[in-house]
Amino acid sequence: MKTAISIPDAVFTEADRVARRLSKSRSQLYAEAVAEYVARHDPDAVTEAMDQVVTQVDTSPDGFAAACGRDVLGRSEW
Repeated sequence: MKTAISIPDAVFTEADRVARRLSKSRSQLYAEAVAEYVARHDPDAVTEAMDQVVTQVDTSPDGFAAACGRDVLGRSEW
């Protein structure tokens, strides 16, 4: 979809520089920036992404981590 937006000259200049450095068109850069902004500001999307990561984490007991934790706690003052 095509759209027209108004942005400050300084933002345009910087975006143009970044697009050239990344070998992307300005349109692609703007589309990716808006998509990232929307994703960061949509609480349901953030929760969904975190839930997906959590399902991939191995939650089985880790003997090494447990031993390290006991060692640190044993040396800590309560």
